[in-house]
Formats: sequence, structure tokens, C-alpha cells
Amino acid sequence: MSFAALSDATRRGVLSQLGRGDASITDLAERFHMTLTGMKKHVGVLEQAGLVTTKKVGRVRTCQLGPRRLEEAAEWLERYRRRWDARFDELDKVVEERTRKETSDERRKRK
Repeated sequence: MSFAALSDATRRGVLSQLGRGDASITDLAERFHMTLTGMKKHVGVLEQAGLVTTKKVGRVRTCQLGPRRLEEAAEWLERYRRRWDARFDELDKVVEERTRKETSDERRKRK
């Protein structure tokens, strides 16, 4: 799933960088102040999640955003956002009703 790949700040940064354009693993490693081995591991996780693809030409491995991109994660988040919005709307109704009742009770006590 994409969320495991997105759990790391460096991998999120790599996706952000690739959103601006393709980059070699060497360029990414330099940008994130990492070893090539460390960056290859991060890219591998992103590649397994379908978020990044790589292509080797000669000695250079170039990375680009993958075919799945973030659609799956965005759809999952949207489903939960709608669910939580509905729950918060219901909570707002309860709070408004209680506030009205408390205001009404206070007015009665003053009389």
C-alpha cells in the first residue's frame, strides 16, 4: 500500500522532487544528503508501491513518478474525509441543541 511508502519523510520528499521532474538516483542522494545505497533503498520502496518507476540508461538510473501516483491514497483519504465530515456535522447539531437548551434554562432561572 502507498501509506507504508509515504510514512517516511525522505520518500515524501523524493516524490515531491520527482513531481517537478525526473531525477537520477545520484541527484536525489545528493539533494537529500544520503548515500547512493540509502537512496536506492528508498526508491525501491517507492517503486514497490508503484509510486516511482526507474529506468537505467548506461550507468545512470533515472527515476520518475510511477503509474499509480497517489490516486489510491487520495481515494482512501477522501472516503474517510467524507465520513468524518458527516460525524462532525452531527456533533455540531448536538452542540447547537445543548447550547440552545442551556441558554433557555438560564433565561428561565433569571425570571
